[in-house]
Amino acid sequence: MGKFNGKVAVVTGGTSGIGLATAQQLVKEGAHVFITGRRQSELDAAVKLIGNNVTGIQGDISNLADLDKLYDAVKQEKGHLDILFANAGGGSMLPLGEITEEHYDKTFDINVKGTIFTVQKALSLFPNKVGSIILTGSMVGSMGMPAFSIYSATKAAIRQLIRSWILDLKGTQIRVNVVSPGTVITPAYDELFGTELNNAMEYAKSTTPLGRLGTMEDIANAVIFLASNESSYINGIELFVDGGAAQI
Repeated sequence: MGKFNGKVAVVTGGTSGIGLATAQQLVKEGAHVFITGRRQSELDAAVKLIGNNVTGIQGDISNLADLDKLYDAVKQEKGHLDILFANAGGGSMLPLGEITEEHYDKTFDINVKGTIFTVQKALSLFPNKVGSIILTGSMVGSMGMPAFSIYSATKAAIRQLIRSWILDLKGTQIRVNVVSPGTVITPAYDELFGTELNNAMEYAKSTTPLGRLGTMEDIANAVIFLASNESSYINGIELFVDGGAAQI
């Protein structure tokens, strides 16, 4: 019997990387999972890979109409929600002096605005005001990194949001936590570093106390824990899954 038999979960950004690995694990543990992605072809491929107990909803979390479409589908198909993994996000590198308005708007619209409304629009679907919400942060929300100030600022904002949200939700049994990955091998790193990927990964490995990079499964396991009853008294934390990199 799985940890989440009969449970309903939403994973935004569930077509690749951490989101896909987490969706697979949630289904393995008995949940029905709704995943989102911006590109239909990638969404279809992810649904096929996961196999059973999955529904794909195409959309962009920075578009509020797309979020309405997502939650309308959850309500119509399952009627409620137990677990929300607000994972969709992204960023690119620009140093101070080269930051553009477009870069700022795009990063904050997806990572901050999109996350806020992903959570807010889900609240009415949690039965009896019980459930678990997990947001994807990043170790760089607590650290400096060259050319990554805008992305880092969005992840610092994510951490700060839940400090107030757990007070807004006081009296309910809806828990909100952040999981903050370190350097994890995902397809997004190919786009971020390009030809410098190998050098960047070797540097990250050398500066991580455990001496290795993270895996998508490392993060998925942490999300599963925060979604489960095993963490029923954990609320408002930032759980670093980074091999110790942000702690030194």
